[in-house]
Formats: sequence, C-alpha cells, structure tokens
Amino acid sequence: MNKIGSILFITFAAATTPLMGDSAPEASAQDTKKMVQNNFVETAQKGIKLSGYVDAGYSYNFAGTANQSNINGRFSEDTSQNGDFNLYALKLALERPLSSENRAQAGFRADIMIGEDATYFANRTAGNDANTSMDSNSLFLEQAYISIRAPVGNGWDFKVGKFVSILGYEVMERPANMNTTFGLLFNVMPLYYTGLLSSYRFDDSLEGKLGVVNGSNSDNNTTTNPNVGDGVALLAALNVTAPGGNATWSNNFQYSTGSDNNTATGSELESLTPSYLSGPNATYESAYYLIYNSWGTWVPQFAEEKLLLGLNALLGNNSGSFSRPGGGSGNVNACWYGAGTYAKYQFNDWFSLSSRAEFLGSNSSRVFGNQGTASTASSISGKHVTGESLWEYTLTAGFNVIDNLLLRAEYRMDWGGTIYRSANGLATDNGSPSDGPVYYAGAEVVYSF
Repeated sequence: MNKIGSILFITFAAATTPLMGDSAPEASAQDTKKMVQNNFVETAQKGIKLSGYVDAGYSYNFAGTANQSNINGRFSEDTSQNGDFNLYALKLALERPLSSENRAQAGFRADIMIGEDATYFANRTAGNDANTSMDSNSLFLEQAYISIRAPVGNGWDFKVGKFVSILGYEVMERPANMNTTFGLLFNVMPLYYTGLLSSYRFDDSLEGKLGVVNGSNSDNNTTTNPNVGDGVALLAALNVTAPGGNATWSNNFQYSTGSDNNTATGSELESLTPSYLSGPNATYESAYYLIYNSWGTWVPQFAEEKLLLGLNALLGNNSGSFSRPGGGSGNVNACWYGAGTYAKYQFNDWFSLSSRAEFLGSNSSRVFGNQGTASTASSISGKHVTGESLWEYTLTAGFNVIDNLLLRAEYRMDWGGTIYRSANGLATDNGSPSDGPVYYAGAEVVYSF
C-alpha cells in the first residue's frame, strides 16, 4: 500500500484488478495491492480521500529454544520467541490524487503507520532487530509529498518530499504483498527517500523515472563520509507494460555518491568499515553505493486471470576506502545478490493460495548484520568478511469471506548460512552452529477501508 498511487502501483495497475467487492465478480489472482487501493472514504473537502487498514496476527516459531529472538534474514516481528500476538499496523493515508487530465495541477499524499511494523521501519538497526524490541505504540511517517503535473507532452509528473522506494517487488504494507511475512530481498532493499522524483509516460507501454534524493532511509544527505561532503543518491527506472496489460517489467537503479545510510537489517552498510574505526579519527576517503533491481509480473491468459506469477532479482554493491592515523588504510567492499519467484492462484472468489521462494547471498556477512572478527585496520584491508547464503520458502492461504476483510494463514521455512542467531549474535542450534531449516507458522487478520 505504500506504493498505492506511486511507483509500483503505476506498473501494477495494468496487470491487476480488485480482489474484493462488487468490482470483482469472478475469481482471479490479481495482486492484493488492489484490495486496499479501491477502498477509501472521501473527506468533507471534495477530492481528498482517506484510506488505510488495521492489521493484526499471531506468529509461532519452532526455533527449539525459548531464548531464540533473532533468525537471520527474518523481519523483526517474524522472529518471535515461540508464540507471539502482533499488532502489525494501523495504516492511514490521506491523499488528493492527480486527475487523469493532462493539465497543470497539484495534489499531495501523506501516509502514517502505527504499530510494531512502524517500530522497525522508523529505526531499522541492529539494536532494534529482536522481536523483544517491538512496540505497537510507535509512529512512522512513511511518506509525505507534494505531487505536481506539468502539461508537457503526455504529462510530466513530479513528487517533492518524502516518498517510498522505487526498488523492490514487496512493499512495506503486509496486506499488499502476496505473503504475510516479509521476504529476504525486502530486508535488504531501501525503504524510503527524501528528495525529488519525476516520471513520464511515453505511451501505454513505456514509462521512465528520474530522481535525486538524500539517500536510502534518511531525511538527511546520503553520505557518512566526512571527506565526501554533501552526497546524494540518483534514481532511475524504466517500466514496460505488455500490450493488453497482462505483463509488466520494471528495471530500477540507485547510485549513491557517498557511503549510504542503513538499508538492511542490522547492516553496517552505512559505515563500510568495522565499528572499531568509528569516531573522529576514522577517515573515509571515498565510497559509492549501487543497486540494480528488476522485477516483473505475468497474468497468463490461458489461466483466465486466476494465476499471477512474479519474479524479483537484485544486485547491490558498496565499496570504499578508509584510513586512520596510526591504524593503517585499505579498501572494504560488500556485495549482495538474490532472486525470488512468486505465484498466486485464485481458486474462487474467496480462496487463494500464494507461494514465495527466495535466495539471498553476499560476499560479506555485514549485509546480514555480522561485523566479523577483524580487530585492526590492517587485518581487514583488502579482505572480505565471510559471506553467507540464505534461502526461504513460504506458502500462504488467503480467505476473502467478507467485504474488506482478509484472513491469511502462512507456513514458512528458512535455511542456509547461520540461520540461528541468539541475542548475543552467535550462531547457535542448542549450542552448535546450524544451517537450519527453521520453521514459522502464523495467521493474519486485515480490515481495509
């Protein structure tokens, strides 16, 4: 839902239709995003719409020990100690959207989220990674921007302010994704930016985007490098829609001119070097940050719109050099890559089944929150901290038995790398290293308006 009327929904709209209500008389496998998009309340001021949802659930992890609070690659609420009730979010969105007319006009959108998801999104750092740190009273401003249309060509649109990331197949709203839990790739994607984003639709099949922002997940400039100065991040996207609208392909890029801010669970990507180099004596000579993300959807015509297929791919790299008086100098690099496949089949107008399979790998475990064991600058110079490879598979059953009400049940397993990680950051499975798998079962109830 964070991309409703924004980046992802523009390309999804042609390939999907609502799941619920009178506008969906036949069963189909359209993306769940449309379920929350078409529900809204018009405010007293004409043209301004209020929409949102309440999302709650229960999760249970079969981790084997009661003190298991963190499973590598899992989102915070999804790593609960055995059983846990969750208030995932109360989401509210207020919007005056641009009309379809190609004329000079302006509007706005503001999204806020309250709940356990808000706790994590507002401070996605290692200290906030454990389920025990979750707080349903937290407030998160997801986006707040002014939208402007210039009547140039087919209409040139701009967003100015804070807006959600252009990268990624999954979005911050759980009900808008195929599955209840968040995938591995989502956890290493940027969440939001502050800056300027422009978009232009050349025709019904091709749309381009360009933007300049402060950086990933930051209201301030992108760089943490004292010697780099006022860094920025550059965004670009090219979205292609097939004739007939049953397939989309989105290509998204991000390049940061300095060491970017945190974009992953517990990552050290905002500080390329280990924690011992932090402080006034550490000098970051140069750095850059690059991500390419490609995703696509396909609704096969032979399946009569009951089947939806998705594909997501990611390649990211963060490189830089550092020096410290009396401590040496060197280069540090972190590279991560992954792929995911998604499928949803709508058996009838009230029951659907969705699956997700993902792989995420890296040459540096810092991507997953591990800083390594190097104790001096010379011991890490020119070397990589050991990487990891993670896998997960998720199966989700959805039930739309009442208008605006979504019920989901989910089963998930994760394996690869050091899946078990206790509160002290050590990989353990009853005292021994383990590749998993670890299992999750959960239920979710969502009411959208």
